[in-house]
Amino acid sequence: MAERALKALNYDPSDLWVLDEEDLEALEIGAGILGTGGGGNPYIGKLRARLAMRNGYNLSILPLDRLADDARCISLGGIGAPVVAYERLKEGREGLRCVRALEEHLGIAIDAIVCEEIGGANSMEPLIAAAFAGLPVVDCDGMGRAFPEMQMTTFSIYGHRSTPSVMCDLHGNVVLFQHAASELWHERMARACVVSQGGASTLASAPMTGAFLKKYSIPHSYTQAVSLGGAVLKARREHADPVAAICAQENGRQVFSGKIVDLERHLRGGFVVGEAKLAGIDAFNGDTASVMIQNENLVFSRNGEVEVSVPDLIIVLDVDSGNAITTEMLRYGQRVAIVALPCHSLLRSAAALEVVGPKAFGFDDITFRPIEEMQPCPSG
Repeated sequence: MAERALKALNYDPSDLWVLDEEDLEALEIGAGILGTGGGGNPYIGKLRARLAMRNGYNLSILPLDRLADDARCISLGGIGAPVVAYERLKEGREGLRCVRALEEHLGIAIDAIVCEEIGGANSMEPLIAAAFAGLPVVDCDGMGRAFPEMQMTTFSIYGHRSTPSVMCDLHGNVVLFQHAASELWHERMARACVVSQGGASTLASAPMTGAFLKKYSIPHSYTQAVSLGGAVLKARREHADPVAAICAQENGRQVFSGKIVDLERHLRGGFVVGEAKLAGIDAFNGDTASVMIQNENLVFSRNGEVEVSVPDLIIVLDVDSGNAITTEMLRYGQRVAIVALPCHSLLRSAAALEVVGPKAFGFDDITFRPIEEMQPCPSG
C-alpha cells in the first residue's frame, strides 16, 4: 500500500482484509443480489477484478471504524446503461484515471476509495481502481443496493456535494465537472455526457471525510455482500434452497415464483427502462405479476396490486441456482423467484424517500410501505 494512504489507517496495514478468489466468487453472487437488477453485470466485474488479482494487485478492504476522521475518500463507480457495460468491455483503467485526475485538479492525495453502490459490477469497480492506485476500499457504500441515478446516494441525500467530479471512458477521454448547482444537475449533466461517450463510463466524485462516512454511509457493505454470496454457495453445496437461504440471511421474503411471459425493455436517456410480466408457478399458480424497471427493479405488483417498491430491494433470481438475473439478462420463458429485502434505515427517512422513494421515479400514486408490513405470501 502506498505510504500516502497510511493516514487513513488507525491500525496495522496487515490487518486489512485482502480478498482472495473465493471471496470474489461470493462477492459476485452477493453483489448481484444486492444490485436489484442493476449496477452492471457482476460476472464481468468479477473477471476484471480477478485478472487484477492474478496480475499481483491486492484488492484490500478497510473496516469503516478504522478509517481516520480526517481521511480523504472519493466514491467511484460506473455510470450508464447496464446493457452497454455488458456488451462493450472496459479498457480497464478508467477508474484509476478518475482518481489521478481528481488528485491533480484538487492538489491532494486520496487516502481511500469508497463504493458508490454495492450492487452488481459497481462492487468491483472501486476494488479495481483502488488496487491499481495502491489504496484500500472502505467497507461501506452509498446505497446498500443499486439505484439508477447518482444523487440517489446517502452521501448526497445527507449533504455531500459531488462536484468537482471526473468522468473517464474507455477511449481515454477525461471530463471534469467543476461545479453543479445541485446533485440533480450533476446527474443530468453526467447522464448527457455518458450518452455521448457511448452509454457507459466511470465517474469519481469529490472527496468526503472519514467522519462523514461513519455517519452517513451504509456500513459493512462488502462484508454483507460476501456473506450473502457465501450463504448461497453453502446452500448449493448442501443441496438446500438458495432462495430460502437468501431470505434467511437478509430477513427477506419470497413474494413470487413465476415464468416471464412478456418483456418490454429499451434504452432511454442513458437508462434501460421497461417492464417484465410474469405468470405464477408453484404456490403462485394462477397469479400474475410485473416488475417495473429503470436499470434496477423499482416496483413489484401481484394481481394488479403494488406489493413492494423502492427503496426496499426487489430481486429477480433464477429459481434453481439463486443467482440474480440483471435487467439486461432477463429473457422470455425464464423461471424466476422474486425476493424482497428491507433497505437500510438511512434510505427510509423522509429526506431519503423524496430522492429514492416511488414518487422520485414518477410513480406518484404509490406510497412506500416497508416489506415488514406485508401480509405473508402463499409460500409462507
